[in-house]
Amino acid sequence: MNPPILKKLGFPDKYSSVYLALLRLGPSSVRKLGEHCNLNRGTTYDALKWLQEKGVVGYFHKDSKQQFVAEHPQVLKQILREQEDELRQTGRELDGVISELEALHHKGGERPVARYYERKEISLILEDLLCACETSGEAMYRIYSVEGLREYLYEGFPSFSDARIGKGIAVKAIAIGKGGELRGLDERKWINAPQKTPTYILIYPGKTAYISLDAKKEPMGVVIENDGVFETQKTVFEELWERLQ
Repeated sequence: MNPPILKKLGFPDKYSSVYLALLRLGPSSVRKLGEHCNLNRGTTYDALKWLQEKGVVGYFHKDSKQQFVAEHPQVLKQILREQEDELRQTGRELDGVISELEALHHKGGERPVARYYERKEISLILEDLLCACETSGEAMYRIYSVEGLREYLYEGFPSFSDARIGKGIAVKAIAIGKGGELRGLDERKWINAPQKTPTYILIYPGKTAYISLDAKKEPMGVVIENDGVFETQKTVFEELWERLQ
């Protein structure tokens, strides 16, 4: 037994083993703990030192020998409170430098940044889309929707449309081929020109995402982050949108 919560509290695996051994065995010597956990003497000492610093292990002397003992598990809650305090402090410090970090980020904005996503990561593109629409103040995005890819696009985020509507984000869709449905805060027009190699394109603030099938018929995505590419794609989309019935 090695509860995952110990790892979340920052316990290395070997140190967790020593701590759990002390809980089971009661007062123990370094030698006894090392044998029980199958650890050498040096590693066992390091673990005990770390656990003492965390306040979860203490020691006493018996017959001139040092015996280690685990403190009551309630002490773990104090570790959690300390971590929460550190996170809050880190959050305050981050607030103080976030504008500087944003300035550095914008300096590289002229260079397109491409990020690649495998099938299990496609939902991250949808999450990024919602975040970009919310933070930019432009609560709308545009898509070229095609047959053969819709099922993959929402596979990892089936509640996407509900989340989009809940956030008040609208969408214009140009469907290439048949299919597609209206869910709310959306408009759709069609082009009757099925593609042999379909690509789903999402145009959202500052970014353009392309989702298609690779040679193994697995969906993969590419997101290009660049204001110039976004504005060009947006302009072309709107021009085509106005011409469609």
